[in-house]
This record gives sequence, C-alpha cells and structure tokens, in this order.
Amino acid sequence: MTKQLLIYDKAVPVSPKQHLNTSVKFGADYSFAREVNSVPLMSVEFEFCVGEYAIVFAGEAGTIMPVAMLGVRDHENLYVGASGEWLGKYIPAFLRRYPFVFSSNDDGKTFTLCVDEDYSGVNTEGRGERLFDSAGERTQYLQNVLNFLQAYQVQFLATRKFVQMLEELQLFDPMEAQFTLRSGQQMKLGGFKVVNRERLRQLDGQKLAELARSGGLDLIYSHLHSLRNFTPIAERMAQAVPPLALPNGSTSEALESAPV
Repeated sequence: MTKQLLIYDKAVPVSPKQHLNTSVKFGADYSFAREVNSVPLMSVEFEFCVGEYAIVFAGEAGTIMPVAMLGVRDHENLYVGASGEWLGKYIPAFLRRYPFVFSSNDDGKTFTLCVDEDYSGVNTEGRGERLFDSAGERTQYLQNVLNFLQAYQVQFLATRKFVQMLEELQLFDPMEAQFTLRSGQQMKLGGFKVVNRERLRQLDGQKLAELARSGGLDLIYSHLHSLRNFTPIAERMAQAVPPLALPNGSTSEALESAPV
C-alpha cells in the first residue's frame, strides 16, 4: 500500500509466512505523527479530549468524521516534543493503534490486519513483542492488537452513526477560526465544520429527545465546549521549548486498557 491514513507508509497484511520472526517495539516515541495537524477521533473519546483539544468535523457529506486538532498550521503537530514524546495528557486511539491498521477491499464486510513495515519499531531482531510464536500461532500481544482494532472498528461505526444523525438534522456549518495570540499575532484556520448552535436550539422537542437518548446531545456539547481550545493550542507555538530527553523504556499504555 502507498502512504495512507495520514501516518502509514507501507502497510502490509500480517501473516505467519511473512512475519513469523517479526517483533514490534513501541515506546514513547510519537515522531511518526510529527507532521499531522489533526487526527480522526471516535465519539467515545470526546470526554477525554474536551479539556485540551479542539474537536471539530472534517470531510465531505457522507464521509464526515470528528477530528482532534493538534496544530494550526499544515504539517505541524504541536503535541509531539523534540524527542518524540507526546506532550498532551490523552493520546488519541488513532495514534495508539499505530503501526497496525485494518484494511478492507469489500466495503467493510471483511477486514485484514496490516502493519506498517516502515515503522522503526518493526524488526526481526527480537526487540519488543513478537507477532507469532515458533509454531506460527498468534502471540497474546498480537491477539491484544486484534482486540483493540476490533473495538476501534465498533466505535468507528458508532461515530459514523452519530455524525449521520447530525447530517440528517442539517446541523453542520463550515467555520473559520480566528484568534489572537498573546503576542498580538492574529491567525485563521479553516476547512472544517462545527455544529450550528442556533440551529440546534431550533430543533423540535422530539428530535432533541432522540439526540439526548442516543447520547448525541452530550457529544455536541463536548464538541462546542472544546472550541475554546483553539487559542491554547496556537499558543503552544510560542511556548514550545526543547524538552528534556525521556529515559529509555516504554511508557505506552496497554492497548486493551486504553479507551477507544
């Protein structure tokens, strides 16, 4: 596969034939996301992101998804430090699943687990966790990866259902964020969508009740509340200083315990 999904360079199907002796070492280095200024976000993640990221919507009709803003300029992620460490409190699941991803060639009827072989942690020297044992059977690590991606796919479908509801209610508006930094510099950022507050207020009682019962109303309020994070995110450009190098060793969360 060619470069896809923002961060994947060479995603190939995982198989015992090709990856019998392959291991994956994943630590605290998120340099692979250094040039990504936004990533897709699952609706279940809103509550973890609302305090530090601006949650907006991106894409065309029928393919719109929530995204977490990580920077205000192209190819700039303000949450990756000089040594590759993540500077935020919460790491979106889209990044935590890397270097693995599901691919599908039949409109989502079946999925194939792939790994980005260009990721520096993929190796045949035994560093990290093996994907298969000597008999070609999945290791517990690989099973945990599959469990995480399956849960991610479930949440993806739930998120699409939420977004489709907002589309049907015609609640989206294109928006351009304008903010002034403490230095006095003014910045603009566009190309995304937000929920129109006035249109939301004008919904009839039945539609509002449906949104409330589905949990969609809570998600909308989280989205709207998060928009105040645009200026703090932009301020990171001025505040960024070379951080101290982290000590060696993995600090990544276990896949199976992380919210998706």
